[in-house]
Amino acid sequence: MRAILDVILIALQLYVWIVIISAIFSWLIAFNVVNTRNQFVSMVGEALWRLTEPALRPIRRFMPNLGGIDISPVILLLLIFLIQRIIFLYIYPAVF
Repeated sequence: MRAILDVILIALQLYVWIVIISAIFSWLIAFNVVNTRNQFVSMVGEALWRLTEPALRPIRRFMPNLGGIDISPVILLLLIFLIQRIIFLYIYPAVF
């Protein structure tokens, strides 16, 4: 059981980095630092979008319209940190 919790915590930490990279990548596209016509950049952007959009879409549905500001990645990161904390403080000690 402890090994399963370790795998879940590692997967959550990996997903945190994917969300951060996706947010930075979207800023780079918005400020025209990277060109989306490049095939590699387009493939990376598509992969990041497919990985993060299923988790961000329900959050965006409940968020009010803040203009051009999208804080759904921040809320997703806070939820992931909450889940990690619950696993680490409450579930993990009960496994011993």
